[in-house]
This record gives sequence, C-alpha cells and structure tokens, in this order.
Amino acid sequence: MSMGAAVILGNEPGSFPYSVLAERHPAIIEQVREAFPYGPEQHRALDALLDSCTKGVIEPLPGGAWAEWGIGGYLGQSWFDVPWLWSESHFYRRLLDAVGYFGDGPWHGIDPFRPSKLAELDSPETDQELTALDELAALPVEEQGAALVHGSLWGNRADLGFRLSDGAAEGRDAVPDLVVDDSERLRSLLDGVGTLCLIADNAGRELIPDLLLLAHLLEHGRVERAVLHVKPYPYYVSDATTADVVDALRRLVRAPGEAAGYGRRLWDAMADGRLRVRAHAFSCAPLPYADMPDDLRAEIGGAALTVLKGDLNYRRLVGDRWWAPTTLFADATAYFPGPVAALRTLKSDVVTGLDGRTEAALDEAEGRRWRTSGTHALIQVRP
Repeated sequence: MSMGAAVILGNEPGSFPYSVLAERHPAIIEQVREAFPYGPEQHRALDALLDSCTKGVIEPLPGGAWAEWGIGGYLGQSWFDVPWLWSESHFYRRLLDAVGYFGDGPWHGIDPFRPSKLAELDSPETDQELTALDELAALPVEEQGAALVHGSLWGNRADLGFRLSDGAAEGRDAVPDLVVDDSERLRSLLDGVGTLCLIADNAGRELIPDLLLLAHLLEHGRVERAVLHVKPYPYYVSDATTADVVDALRRLVRAPGEAAGYGRRLWDAMADGRLRVRAHAFSCAPLPYADMPDDLRAEIGGAALTVLKGDLNYRRLVGDRWWAPTTLFADATAYFPGPVAALRTLKSDVVTGLDGRTEAALDEAEGRRWRTSGTHALIQVRP
C-alpha cells in the first residue's frame, strides 16, 4: 500500500479533526461528569484531563501502558500535533483513567457512557424499528437480507423498516446517499461460507441491526459461524462492548413479535458456539489495522470474510490519511489478510474508492461537508 498520503493531524483550526479535539472532547468530559455522582477525586481528574487535552501535552500513562502503541514517540507533544487517530484514542483512555475505570476502587469497570447507551436502547425509536421486523418477515429471504444489510449500514438512520433503498432513485440522483455500492459483490461472498468476522462499531440502536443481520445469515446458512468483535472496554462514547451485546440481546428477547425470535436465535447461537464474541486488546489500539498483531492477523486471515462497521473502523482499515477519494479501496486494503468489506456512514474526512464523477458532484453540491455529515454511506468490498 502506498503511504504517499499524509497522516491526518488535528492541528489545523477550522478542520473537522481540530473541532473534535477542541470542542467535542471538552463536551464529552462534561457529559460524563454529569452522568454519574462521581466524588471529588474523579472531578479533579476530569478537570486535569480537560486542561491537558485542550492546552497540554501527551504524558505517560500509568504502569507503562501503551508502550507498544507508540506513546514514547509522542510524549511532550501537543494533543493537536500527533496523528488524530492516536490522539482521539488517547483521550478515551485518559477519560477512563480519570473516572477510575481501571483503578482498584468502587468505580472499577463502571462504563461512563452506559446511561446514554441504555437510554437509546429503551427509546420509542428502537420500539418502532423492532416492530418493523414484523413487516420484514413477509418479504422474500433475499429481500430480507438486502434490507438487513442496509439496516446495518445506516444504523440509527435505518429509516424504521430496514427499508430497501430505491436503487433507481440512487442512480438518478446526482449526489447519491450511497456513494459506493458493492452490495451485489457482498451478497455473492456470503454464500454458505465458513466464518464471518464482523468488527462492530456502536452499541444500542446501531448494534441491534448488526445482530439482526448476523441472525439472518446464520439462520439461512449464508455463513456457518460468526465472530463479533467488540471493544474490551468503553471507547469513543458509544462503541460496543460485551456488556452492550448482552443488553442488546436482552432487549431483543423481551420485545414482542419477530424481534424476540431473532433474539432467541442469537441466544441459542451463542450457546452452541455458532456466534462468538471477541474482545481483542487491539480493538482499542490507536493504530490502523495494518499494524495488527500476529494473532489477530491469523484469526482474521482464517475467516471467509471480515466486515468492518462504522467510521472509526474505516479509518483504521484504510489508514487515517488524506487519501485522494479516487484512491482504489483495493489498494488501500491490499495488506488485509483476507476478503474484507466496509459498511460505513461517512463521519470523517477519510474516503477511498469513489469514481471521479461522484466526487465532483458531491464537492459541487456540498463542499467538504459530505465527508463528515453522516448523510452519505458506502458499501465497499475487496474479495
């Protein structure tokens, strides 16, 4: 893979990465502070983190943590001057330290983002989306599968019915919502294959469609086994952990109608090993997948297909760099140890695999905003 494109930093005022570091991270600190009745120790640590991440420099982590993930090369540098992917990840690791997540005290293992995750799971919108599964059951199996892929792709913008997009309308639209659509290639790869790895993104209303898709693929023999990769600890506010998978499965099993059937089938698949949850440490690494360790590379290399969900996983898959949007997806993922697919709603600047005409139409209609607004998506496959 060519490394000619520059790594994205967060030090350009007015840029999207700069706004995340300067505005989003301080806002997240305040949200976490208000979500729990933390004591003085946590409040002092959150104050110190706010000061550090906006005006300070990278400092050592307790116990030599992250030595293997390059922290030594960034010590003493501004948070804005190191790779943005690294800096963002470092912020969430620091946030967990501040609230005592890794400590020996009573706040050990308490997810600071759990209240917002549960509120989303219990929302009326989730009820509506699960009720829509009753209508989905009347469709032919192939159409169900296609609708569930779109549900997984759009997550909580799945339009309440995992509704099939109007393919003809997409073609007519000068600025399509789906900027790359390799869904036919994806469908052809999911044809009675062995193991599917799905690397999850967010919890709540975005994890449920992922689970529904896995249930469908397992039930209809499109895959024999599935491995769901989640984060080993809370990360990027809403990223899914094992606890979030359990909450989502409980939510499905308790639901009326077809949703409960999906939940029971998934529960049974966990029990007999057809569905496994994996929480590899590298899932929270501040590094691209090109740097994955040998054990993970071997595991993924043994899968028939790996599907990566969401924006952060896409940045890690192709490398968080200023690629020209027409850079071939196959070139950017040539290192990946097996067939790979990306289901991603665009929420950051990185994108590959567009044709020049689509890029020009998007730029003309929206400037750079199409890259970060979450209103466009892609399905990309490298067999």
